[in-house]
Amino acid sequence: MLSLAQLTLTVEINNIRNNKGQIHLELSNEREVSLIGLTKNISGNKCVFVVENLKPGKYSFKFIHDENMNETLDVNWFGIPTEGFGFSNNPSMTFGPPSFEKTIFELKESTTIKCKPKYYKAEWIIRISNLWLNKKCKL
Repeated sequence: MLSLAQLTLTVEINNIRNNKGQIHLELSNEREVSLIGLTKNISGNKCVFVVENLKPGKYSFKFIHDENMNETLDVNWFGIPTEGFGFSNNPSMTFGPPSFEKTIFELKESTTIKCKPKYYKAEWIIRISNLWLNKKCKL
């Protein structure tokens, strides 16, 4: 009887804007079933997660930089995140999160994946807010 190899996935999140709070990471299988949720402190503007005993297969993860440690991704009144967040494969994001399919990766051997969080700049959020308010006021 053949046994499946047990693999290790290391997720290295770099370019975290500060060392406040924690990073929450959720690993899912290719069917979007959550397998594990992990939380770690930030040090040196980076955070490293090690997930052991994984079988070869397709996975996805998402993470948030929970600066105020309330265990949720904070957003402004437009729904724009005010804290950092990210996904496996570092997919591009314009309006809303990427499709789940864009975040899937195949784990064939023990691997390290590097990624970085997405932060929306406060100035950008203020400009969008002002544009929306100006248009709203003119209606």
